[in-house]
Amino acid sequence: MNVGEGDTDLKPSPLSQHTHNLSRKYQHLLDKSTPLVLHRWIGFSLVILIYALRVYFVQGFYIVTYGLGIYILQLFLAFLSPQVDPELHNDDGPSLPTLGSEEFRPFVRRLPEFKFWLV
Repeated sequence: MNVGEGDTDLKPSPLSQHTHNLSRKYQHLLDKSTPLVLHRWIGFSLVILIYALRVYFVQGFYIVTYGLGIYILQLFLAFLSPQVDPELHNDDGPSLPTLGSEEFRPFVRRLPEFKFWLV
């Protein structure tokens, strides 16, 4: 047997296999949690409450809390904002479709809710 004959089977390293398995498990958990909107909001509220109690009892982390608050507020505003601003899009303001060829476009968020939770 020559040196290069049996080396055509490339096996991924154990680290890349482990990383791939972790990413698959993480994606599976994300897929299972997608329809659970109320549970995510309740969990978010609990985490915020626990963090606020920790900051209150430790009497510190005010700058970190301020920065985190600004970041969450920025994400929340992007979540509430439309993807296309109707005031900038039309000169005469927002209107409903008047012709049969025009398409009604529902409210599309700039940042979808699930992306809000992932960021």
